[in-house]
Amino acid sequence: MQVPFHKTHTTNEEIEAVVEAIKSGWLTMGPKTVEFERRFGEYVGAKHAVSVNSATAALHLALKAIGLQEGDEVIVPTNTFVATAEVVTYFNAKPVLCDIEEDTHNIDVSKIEELITPKTKAIIPVHFAGQPCDMDEIYGKVEGRRAKSEGEIFIIEDAAHAIPSAYKGVKIGALPKTDITCFSFYATKTLSTGEGGMATTANADFAKSIKINRLHGISRDAWDRYTAKGSWYYEVVDNGNKYNTTDINAALGLVQLKKQDMLRQKREAIAKRYIEAFKDNPNITLPVIKKDRETSWHLFVVKVPNRDRVIEELKSRGVGCSVHFIPVHKHPYYKEKFGYKEGDYPVANKVYKQSLSLPIYPDMSDEEVNYVIKNLLEVIERV
Repeated sequence: MQVPFHKTHTTNEEIEAVVEAIKSGWLTMGPKTVEFERRFGEYVGAKHAVSVNSATAALHLALKAIGLQEGDEVIVPTNTFVATAEVVTYFNAKPVLCDIEEDTHNIDVSKIEELITPKTKAIIPVHFAGQPCDMDEIYGKVEGRRAKSEGEIFIIEDAAHAIPSAYKGVKIGALPKTDITCFSFYATKTLSTGEGGMATTANADFAKSIKINRLHGISRDAWDRYTAKGSWYYEVVDNGNKYNTTDINAALGLVQLKKQDMLRQKREAIAKRYIEAFKDNPNITLPVIKKDRETSWHLFVVKVPNRDRVIEELKSRGVGCSVHFIPVHKHPYYKEKFGYKEGDYPVANKVYKQSLSLPIYPDMSDEEVNYVIKNLLEVIERV
């Protein structure tokens, strides 16, 4: 049997929606995009939702909206996909890496205080695998800075894994003390449009900035200009980017959005089976989910000894798996550019050497789940 690491959930409903969008003539940003933004905002409870072509674009434009400048610093966890740090470098600003918690793999809030300097402009917590970070504690760090009149620090959530996730009963994307939240709709994500992303915020000025800068800094988008109410005239009001999404992607997203609760339930059911199967094995460390939050179960990450050998053994048996993530401080470019030192991130180093991501996609059959369980247990016994 072959069990891939991921398989995107698509049905005839998604196919028909895309065909309908193509037939409509709106291949770029148009009415479907507007509808997708509205419905996404309603789903997570956000006042404003602005679609873009990736979470990377959302993060980039979020940093631009808060006014990040050359020489500023942004605190990010080292355990993340490189895009979280990469967008900071677009401004000639510095990503300041923070170590992580061993149990959740999220940013270690207790380490943030020592990283804050007068140059700190923002913190980007990453909700690893879909489990929200300790947001109240992070807000506390920022509010303490503001209380001392030492300058404002913005909070931008990297929620690439976190739809649908919730923190203390509030969906990620609508936490009132967060400035901007950024989502990913990449092919492997819990809501997939192939490529895509969304930024949500309660701040009208931030939303306006992101909306303008996703399309070259133009004062009107394609939908405004080419409808009956629109005009040919436009002005470039900022030095923007080409980050808009399309109606084809949005049509796919609208169908996927309707299924989010159901798809999450399917991933959770698989997670529960894994937990039950592995809970008594001393060589398999299970993910820890804190009681006051709800994870999307985007990933199911265990920690095992001899991780690399386990991966090879599982691969030889047809079980796809992956590693999340190679820490940012280990990548040659970032190590050489910013001088990150291995010894500064002991927990991330330890977690990285042991972490193994197992398949957890909604359309996994019972047979496939059983096959993964059986083979991981056998491989662990061997190695």
